[in-house]
Amino acid sequence: MAGLSKGTPNPTEVKLHRKSRILEISFSDGQTFRFPCEFLRVYSPSAEVRGHGQGQETLQTGKKEVNIDRIEPVGNYAIQLNFSDGHNTGLYSWDLLYDYGLRQDEMWQHYLKRMDAAGASREVRR
Repeated sequence: MAGLSKGTPNPTEVKLHRKSRILEISFSDGQTFRFPCEFLRVYSPSAEVRGHGQGQETLQTGKKEVNIDRIEPVGNYAIQLNFSDGHNTGLYSWDLLYDYGLRQDEMWQHYLKRMDAAGASREVRR
C-alpha cells in the first residue's frame, strides 16, 4: 500500500458502529483499535485543529456527541472522515491511525487534562 511507513501493518477492516459512535479498525498484525468518534474529532490531523506548529493546537470542546456521517478512502494510504458537526478537512493516514491506536489512552488523558485546565466541557453548550 502506498503511503504506509515500513513496518506499519495494513488495515484489513474498517467498521463504523453508528449507535455507539465507535470506529473500529483492524490491522494485518492482529491489532484492532476502537476509536470513539469524539477522540478522532478532537485529534483531527487538520490544520484547523492542529494549528501550523507545536503549541498552536486548538482545544476542541463540545464534541461528546459527534458522530461520523461518511468515510471516504483517499488513495491506499488514508481515509477522510466526515463528522456530524460538519468537520471534514483532516486526512487520517493508516500510519496516523495505527499510532493513535497505540497511544489512545495517553492521548485521551492528555485531552481530558487540557479540558479541565481550560474549564471546558465535552458537552455541547446549548
